[in-house]
Amino acid sequence: MIAYLDLPAGISGDMFLGCLVDAGWPITQLQFTLARLKLPVEECSVTARQVHKGALAATLVDVQAQEGHHHRHLADVLAIIQASDLPVVVRNRAEAVFQRLANAEAKVHGTTPDKIHFHEVGAVDAIADIVGVVTGLHELGIEKLYASAVPLGSGWAKMDHGQIPLPAPATLELLAAAKATTRPAPGPGEHVTPTGAALLAELATFAQPPITLTRIGYGAGQRDCPWPNVARLWLGEAVAGAGGGGGGGGGLVQLETNIDDMNPQLYAAVSEKLFAAGAKDVWFTPIQMKKNRPAVLLSALGTVQQEANLAQVILQETTTLGVRVHALEHRHEARREIHPITTPFGPINIKVKWMGGEAVGAMPEYEDVRVRAEAAKVSTREVYEAAVAGAQTLLAGLRAVR
Repeated sequence: MIAYLDLPAGISGDMFLGCLVDAGWPITQLQFTLARLKLPVEECSVTARQVHKGALAATLVDVQAQEGHHHRHLADVLAIIQASDLPVVVRNRAEAVFQRLANAEAKVHGTTPDKIHFHEVGAVDAIADIVGVVTGLHELGIEKLYASAVPLGSGWAKMDHGQIPLPAPATLELLAAAKATTRPAPGPGEHVTPTGAALLAELATFAQPPITLTRIGYGAGQRDCPWPNVARLWLGEAVAGAGGGGGGGGGLVQLETNIDDMNPQLYAAVSEKLFAAGAKDVWFTPIQMKKNRPAVLLSALGTVQQEANLAQVILQETTTLGVRVHALEHRHEARREIHPITTPFGPINIKVKWMGGEAVGAMPEYEDVRVRAEAAKVSTREVYEAAVAGAQTLLAGLRAVR
């Protein structure tokens, strides 16, 4: 699945979250995501409600955050993310967004990223917005994100250190680094926040792809304006033969290499880094090379746009001297959704498989099972069986609704 973020009125972290929730990502899943960050309960809460912005209905996500006495620097934020039990690919992408944000703030303030503190980078609402958006994209199965031109308005904003011109300097730095396309905003004021710009710069390609639409999510901004203050997330499948990522039209490549001189203990780290770089799948196959030497065939699946990054990871992290690349014509994919369930061992995410509008399968996420088993000090099998039972109950309920 691919998505196009249409920005008629701009973007902020909470508007992006509203788009994801409106597109079908359960608000309970966002709340579960924030709980996995292990922030104090009194620091952050999140709710969602339907509102109208002009004539348009949209989802407004409210992140209620209280900093208290926590003055977090970039290192503190990265430590919070790494200490969570979120998937590796989510942690790495969220860290990359924060690193971009810190770099931009440091440049405009004439300092270094490590000295940027809580009101620029580490505020709880920024943590919730960034980690929430990255997780929502991952759990909705959005493999490639595109974005429209970014509307930028003029004016002034009052900050802790006085007034600053709009667009905010950090916002401009982030968009310039990403070579983003901009356009005039529908009116004066701040239409793109630094957090929104950081998410776009790290996660999006600024182009409108050919797409077969399946659903639209509307996210509401906090302000009421003379125009509908919304962002729209278009979800669908890439059009075959038109590029644009996803599984259609030759948009996938398979990278592979033979390795016969590397410590097998290092393969797990290679796999993690490939997934963090956006690989859709990574696998290892035992093979025999010349002179009957045992070896491993490393294979990775990704989009055409990811080819260079994935090849670089393989060349940097393994002993190989070359990587073969095969273009794939297309692949068939079933739609998936992530639904949280409650088990005696805690909440566990269930991946539901859909075909033709019908839920046809449901299985627990292994990483959630492993984490819950470790926390409860019971066998993984025991937690897995409880999760499978819950998944079947969920599946029956989804079928009954149809």
